[in-house]
Amino acid sequence: MNLRIDLLRELASAKHAMALTGAGISAESGVPTFRGADGLWSRLNPQELASFDAFLRNPDLVTEWYNHRREIANHAVPNGGHLALVQMETLFPDFTLVTQNIDNLHRRAGSKNVVELHGNIERNYCIECGKRYDGDAFEENESFKCPACGGLVRPDIVWFGEMLPADEWKRAEFAARKAEVIFVVGTSAVVYPAAELPVTVKQNGGKIIEVNIEATPLSSIADATLQGPASEILSDIVKQLMELQGIA
Repeated sequence: MNLRIDLLRELASAKHAMALTGAGISAESGVPTFRGADGLWSRLNPQELASFDAFLRNPDLVTEWYNHRREIANHAVPNGGHLALVQMETLFPDFTLVTQNIDNLHRRAGSKNVVELHGNIERNYCIECGKRYDGDAFEENESFKCPACGGLVRPDIVWFGEMLPADEWKRAEFAARKAEVIFVVGTSAVVYPAAELPVTVKQNGGKIIEVNIEATPLSSIADATLQGPASEILSDIVKQLMELQGIA
């Protein structure tokens, strides 16, 4: 499915653009999604694995779970959707990529201006002194205590009941207020406050281009909803934009 030529022309001339990505874009790389009939939360209780209380109650179990997720992410390879967004960053003078994913695939693909609303599974920090332990901090499937103070070291991700990192949210909001277009890719558009971003773009006169394998609550206000694999659709959009901009 292609974008209307008039919409494509508007996008090709835009100065400020952004993308909001969710689990769907990484599903093509083999990273499991969480929502939907076969999502992880249909088989697991989030409160037992993805909350600070759960971590304090059973740090070994939670650490083992996130080590498993880290291993999945580390073995995953950025797909055509991730790579198309890297190209998009070169097509607009101002482009911000906001992601709800923690798998680090956007950075590994080569995107530079990335806002990570839910953190990054490659980062860790001590809950007592704040000392960082980025990369492979955990060698075994058990909780890790900070050598500096003895505090538990946790993944630097946003768990249920926690606030988004203030600086990252501020960057995302700023991008949404000035964006002439937002590409909403692989997200159900129901998790707040991230779901506010497309609405903010729309309220400020921008366009919403939705890319998903199925319709979402956002589809009713999107200027275009393109259903199918993000790797194919985003690559096609990039190709068409390059042609309109006269880029070989």
